[in-house]
Amino acid sequence: MSAADSPFLRACRCEPVERVPVWFMRQAGRSLPEYRALRGEGSILEAIMRPDLATEITLQPVRRYGVDAAILFSDIVVPVAAIGVGVDVVPGRGPIVAEPFRSAADLSRLRPLEPELDTPYVLETVRNLVRELDVPLIGFAGAPFTVASYLVEGGPSRDFARTKALMHTEPSTWAALVEQLADIALASLRSQVLAGASAVQLFDSWAGALTRDEYQRFVLPATRHVLEGVADLEVPRIHFGVGTGELLDLMAGAGADVVGVDWRVPLGTARERVGPRPALQGNLDPAICLAGFDIAADEARRVLAEAGGRPGHVFNLGHGVLPETDPDVLERIVELVHEEGRAEIEPGAEPAVVSGHAPWPDPTSAGVATAREGTR
Repeated sequence: MSAADSPFLRACRCEPVERVPVWFMRQAGRSLPEYRALRGEGSILEAIMRPDLATEITLQPVRRYGVDAAILFSDIVVPVAAIGVGVDVVPGRGPIVAEPFRSAADLSRLRPLEPELDTPYVLETVRNLVRELDVPLIGFAGAPFTVASYLVEGGPSRDFARTKALMHTEPSTWAALVEQLADIALASLRSQVLAGASAVQLFDSWAGALTRDEYQRFVLPATRHVLEGVADLEVPRIHFGVGTGELLDLMAGAGADVVGVDWRVPLGTARERVGPRPALQGNLDPAICLAGFDIAADEARRVLAEAGGRPGHVFNLGHGVLPETDPDVLERIVELVHEEGRAEIEPGAEPAVVSGHAPWPDPTSAGVATAREGTR
């Protein structure tokens, strides 16, 4: 089976699949005992800078769970950390910025990302994984708004008050900030695809804090710049945020081939909001997995029922795997989805065309392979 025929990539293209593909956000990490044994202590960013370690951590959940895609072990702040912004990822807290951005003067602290010079370890990890994996690899980046929120707030936030204040009181400064972050995210995503990633996901984790008007005015243009900027590479583009039920149609319109849906919105409702395409990804509540397999299985079946057996569904959680999750529950959920999830079309019907273009070529075909070879 070629990479293009994998269930995951077929589902991203809204093509029929014999089994619904499944992977989990944060499938690599603290919920796995083998991860804890391998990682030990130390900074996550330091671990990401070790390609041998990052490769093995990415592979661990694929081996254990039998998921249909791997996602690169990295972090959304890696690019800004690599260009010299003082940021670290603190366990239990998330990204912490030593000197938060407060004015237009702080924009000088950003510069264009040069992936081969700034994040060569990420590209080496991607190349390692492409050689090791028999499922597609998903590369990713943080969306401009979410990364900007960390830079402005100095870390995670409940109300995003400083971020919203900057948006509304200094719109030109805000626009310049997200434009620069969009270019950084785009450079990172393109480098990952050219190194061999078969799909990309743009995490706008905290976009749900915004109104529709704020999203359209202050966020959508920069997000669209990122997603449209990888369109020529002809890999599926996934766009995900938490609490974004009222933004799903706008997120789809930003250039997504797949829209991630959190656990708050039934997939049937999400489909009504975004139309017959793009594909949908989600959306089992990650907290339900802590209730044991029987309850999680009932909810997984509900998610499959909401998807309606139509092409264009990638099963996932509605956010990342919680650290307390029993890996055996996730392993059994994968088995359940594979056994019971189907996405077929009636005989004679044509598969959906996603985002106005024909199905993507096989990533190993001559044209795409030639483009990628230039970075090796």
